This record gives sequence, structure tokens and C-alpha cells, in this order.
Amino acid sequence: MTPPAILLSTLNAKYIHASLGLRYLLANMARHGGAELRAATVLREFTIARPVAEIVDALLAELGEARDGVRQIVGFGVYIWNVRQTTDVIRQLKARRPALIIVLGGPEVSHEWDEQEIVRLADYLVTGWGDVSFPKLCRALLHGPQPLMKVIAGEQASLAEIELPYAELSADDLAHRLLYVEASRGCPFKCEFCLSALDKTAWAFDEARFLSALETLYQRGARNFKFVDRTFNLKIDSSLRILEFFIDRLTPDLFLHFEVVPDHLPDRLKAMIARFPPGVLQFEIGIQSFNPAVQQGISRRQDNDRTCANLDWLVRHSHAHLHTDLIFGLPGETLSSFAAGFDRLYALKPDEIQLGILKRLRGTPIARHTLEYGMVYDAQPPYTITQTGVVDASTVQRFTRFARYWDLIANSGRFPATLATLLEAPSPFHAFLAFSDWLWETRQKTSGLSPEMLLDGLFDYLTGVLGQPGESVRTMLLADYRASGARSNPACLAGLLKDREKPLPKASSALVQRQERHGGVTADCIDRVLVSRPGLDT
Repeated sequence: MTPPAILLSTLNAKYIHASLGLRYLLANMARHGGAELRAATVLREFTIARPVAEIVDALLAELGEARDGVRQIVGFGVYIWNVRQTTDVIRQLKARRPALIIVLGGPEVSHEWDEQEIVRLADYLVTGWGDVSFPKLCRALLHGPQPLMKVIAGEQASLAEIELPYAELSADDLAHRLLYVEASRGCPFKCEFCLSALDKTAWAFDEARFLSALETLYQRGARNFKFVDRTFNLKIDSSLRILEFFIDRLTPDLFLHFEVVPDHLPDRLKAMIARFPPGVLQFEIGIQSFNPAVQQGISRRQDNDRTCANLDWLVRHSHAHLHTDLIFGLPGETLSSFAAGFDRLYALKPDEIQLGILKRLRGTPIARHTLEYGMVYDAQPPYTITQTGVVDASTVQRFTRFARYWDLIANSGRFPATLATLLEAPSPFHAFLAFSDWLWETRQKTSGLSPEMLLDGLFDYLTGVLGQPGESVRTMLLADYRASGARSNPACLAGLLKDREKPLPKASSALVQRQERHGGVTADCIDRVLVSRPGLDT
């Protein structure tokens, strides 16, 4: 078998994440590079957990033995989460096969690239959109004329000129991995912490063409669709037609994930959302901050009252599973103002509150606030905020622990009754912060905590610190533990779990079980993933 001339690769965060961007490149090799170029191209994905030496060995085995006068290209998609490992891979590849032509692309290397070690090691860089520019570069490298510049600005072609990538998804991809789709690219909003702030607007793929691609995927057995559009409900007519497409194809295992603008939910969209049964819809709803001064400072337009009204409607009148997001560490946001926003959001009872910590993505306008607001970021990826002018370093570390414990206890859905009791205070945020501080002081770790360890910790805190009656706390924890499906033996429930029925075999994943514990039933539950707009990878 002839070795490939072009190898597309990336290091995904997890196996379940199939790269959308690489499949865009693969789909566009023939249209913008020629049929023979497509035939000479292969795609190989890895995960960041795999040892670098193994990745290098696998890539070189795929490429075959070096041959005099034969050029081979390896293109890497580079992100904030894989740049360190990808740098090591490229360093070893170049050491073992210096003649390989390394081409980079992706959001991490599309901005501020001149100081990056990975760019120094590579031969070429395509910044921005790579759908058209990468195939053209490959053709020039293999057949001439040779490019004159190392850094090539990606050509932002019209969406009509870009081949859709979904035919490049294998049957194995459809069966075992998250299926990313996009009805549009770009974003009209200018939130300064986001790379989409650099977009001038949003562009929609031709609707008939996109729906035809969805139909083909559906006929191939796809039932799990994660839309990566930044603003799915921006154009309501288009949103309604996509939702209508799925309403007409409802099956028990259908699952849809959308990123939704929280203050734009007109009545006709509400009426459509209300038609979906439990377990089908999951909404990612970015709140980020309820502080008007902070919102204005980062150019974020959000009607807070309308946002709350819409969230309240979704909780009360729809079956959508709601993942709401807040970001800690924004310029000017104090611990107190963040706590007020958290409490306001918690009162609306979304299924999950996902707590992020500000990261300074390369190229984002948030950098303009660095001096004025005393913003200090970690120099290493993912460039997390370490302190601000109003939040010191110890408070950031304190919040980092809070976010981890919140995910394990609240977002996991394992302790609904106990959590409600724990947060019975004027400020749920400060109630959980006190528990978080105590848990850190007594356990000294944020990982490796089993549900049983957490349950025993909750018992000790509620009884020993808050002084609640042991028997009532034990009864409450017992109910939560039984409902969670856990099968071990926490110390505080000793002797109370002897008569348990044998557990039924579970076909669903841990992610499914997490959403089921929140009251929904779904074919899959999607992790929050950083999904970038198409460059050399997504």
C-alpha cells in the first residue's frame, strides 16, 4: 500500500471527541486541491493522554520509510488544550524525520504566533480558516510553485465554496463518538473573552444543503447531534426549521445539543421547544456574569431580566436539560458580585451551573484590560487567570476548589436533597464556599474523591459543623445514595444498605447516568468541550 503524501492529525481531549475541523479539511482536499490530493490524504487522531513517543511511532509507521525525493506533509490542529503535547510530538518527529513538512493550524496558533515554540519548529502555518488554504498549500508544496512565506493567512471563502465534512464520519464515529455539526459559523456578538469576538458577523450554510446532510447522517444511524454554532437561536426561522426537522424524526434515542442565547427566546421558538419530550434537548446557556458593569466592560450585550424570565420558562415549561455557564475572574468582577450572580442563577434551578475560570485565549480582546484591571494570567496553557486587581491569588485558588467540588456534588446530580439542605442559607454561594473550604481543610485534595468519600464528608459537615441531627441527615443521604445507583458502603450509612436489590445492568455511559440523575432520560450527555471555529482543526 502506497504511504500517504498528506497526513492530517490532532490530539483530542478524549477519544469520544471526533475532530470536525480535520474532516472539513479532508472533505475539501479534492475540491480545492484535486482528486489525486484527496486520494493521497489520510486522517489519524490521538488523545492528549497517549504518550508522545507512541504518537510519534504511530505517525511514522503510517508514513512509511523515508524515500529520497518524496515529500510528505503532516498537518496538525493546535488548540489551547493540546499545544504542549503537540509541540513535543513535532519536536520528536523533526528529530527522527527532518525532511517531513509540518503544517500547523487551529485557534491556538492563529494569533500571537511569532513567539510560540511550536511555530518555530514547524515549516508552515495557516492562520484562520483552513478549508481552502490548506489544500492549496499542500498542492503547492507537492507540485509547485513553492510558497514564499512560512505564515499563510487562511482564505475565508464563502460557505458555498466549502464542502461539508459529514461524509467523512465513519460508521464507528457515528456509533461511538460525539457528532459535531454546524448550521452556521461566526458570531455577531463581541464578548471579549471569546475568539468569536473577532468575527464580523455570523454566516449560515445553505439551509437545504445542510438539512440534506443531516438527513443522510440520520439515515446512516446518527442520533446524537452536537451543534457547535455559537448562537443557534440567532435567526429564529432557521432555528425553527432545524428543530422541525428533528421533531419529524423523533426516536427514543435522539439527542440534540445547542448553544442558546439566553435573552432571545420568542414565543414561537418556545412553542417548538415545548413539543420535545424529555431527554432530547440539551441547551448550553452562557450567562457568564450578571454584573452590568462587568458585562459592559467586556462588550457583552445581555438583558439580564429577560434572561432570567427565559430561564424560568425553560425550567417550568420545557423538558430541555439546561447547562448554564458562569465565568469567574472577569475584569472588575469581585467575589461578592460573582456570588450575587451565582445566587441569582441558582434560584432559577437550572440542571447544572458550570463554573469556568477566565482564560486569556490568544488573540482575544480581553487582553486590553490587563493593566487597568490588574489581570495576571498563567504563562502556560490554558492561560488561566491567577489574580486580578479585585481578586487575589488565594481567592482564585479557593474558587478553583469550589468549582471542582461543585461539579462533583451539585452537577453530578448525586445529592439533590442533601445539596438543597446544605445551601439553605441567605447565600447559597457562600454556604457552599464554607463547605468547600472545610472539605479542602479536612481532605486536602480535589481529585480521587469517590461518591462515598463525598457522602461521608457531607455527613460530617452537616452534623459536626452545622449541628444538624445525625439521624435526619443520615436518612436524607441514604435516599440520595440509593437514588444515585451507587453500590458501595459509605461509613455513615453502615448497616443501612444490607437489603439492596442487585443492580440492573446499565447500557448507558457515565454521562447518560449523570443526566438521568437530574431527572432527564437521554441517549447521551455531552461534556462541556472547548470547540473552536474551523481552522486546521475544530
